[in-house]
Amino acid sequence: MKLFIHGLGSCGWGAKSLAMRRHFGVANLLAPDLPFTPTNVIARLKDLVTRYPVSTLIGSSLGGFYATAINREFGLPAILINPVVYPHRLLADYRGEQRRWCDDAPFRINDDYVRALAGLQRDELGDDERYLVLLQRGDEVLDYRQAADYYAGKDVVILAGGSHRFDDIERVLPTIDTWLEQTP
Repeated sequence: MKLFIHGLGSCGWGAKSLAMRRHFGVANLLAPDLPFTPTNVIARLKDLVTRYPVSTLIGSSLGGFYATAINREFGLPAILINPVVYPHRLLADYRGEQRRWCDDAPFRINDDYVRALAGLQRDELGDDERYLVLLQRGDEVLDYRQAADYYAGKDVVILAGGSHRFDDIERVLPTIDTWLEQTP
């Protein structure tokens, strides 16, 4: 089973997770709506990984950061889609009231939120950790080079064009299949 970890202000039923459900099968993809605070997200993800037969993490944007944060403990193959590397730096400028796009639910980014993200930051990755990092150069939110540098030495695929939402996700699903088949 694959666990899809959505990004900030997103939901478990976004376009990427729906495309993955169609590709991998609904029974093979867990894609919950996650809590709003980093501490609660990490607790929820750890609970899901221990309760379900999760064999792969798939994280998008902030979800990629969360996948990396818990992977120190679980060591699962992880596919990261336009992952944010230093969210505490990025989101420091977004303090205040926010809204989740799928249901307009309010949440707040405050100093505690930013500190919690900084506390999850990993300085380095283990040699045995397996990552497929999918980046689009046209990401208007994140500089793809930051993730390419951070995940250097892992499997990094950089595609021309695109956007932060990762345009045409269906196009890379066969790449994910191949990578998973080749990953021990």
